[in-house]
Amino acid sequence: MCLAIPVRIVEVGAEDSALADIGGVRKEISLALVEGVTVGDYVIVHVGYAISRLDPDEAQRTLALFKEMGALSAESL
Repeated sequence: MCLAIPVRIVEVGAEDSALADIGGVRKEISLALVEGVTVGDYVIVHVGYAISRLDPDEAQRTLALFKEMGALSAESL
């Protein structure tokens, strides 16, 4: 099973790349499928690609649920 999870963008790089943060873990992801993403935005990531932008409040609620379930880990990215 694969999960699409919310991550916060901490750096936007060249060629549609970005650095994403989730719980202190940072990973490079692709922004090729989503336009207009800036630092501080939350996006839904699936297999290393941002697939949509997400409202910050909704992102926080979702991350809290994942944390409560114990489903959030570095391997989730």
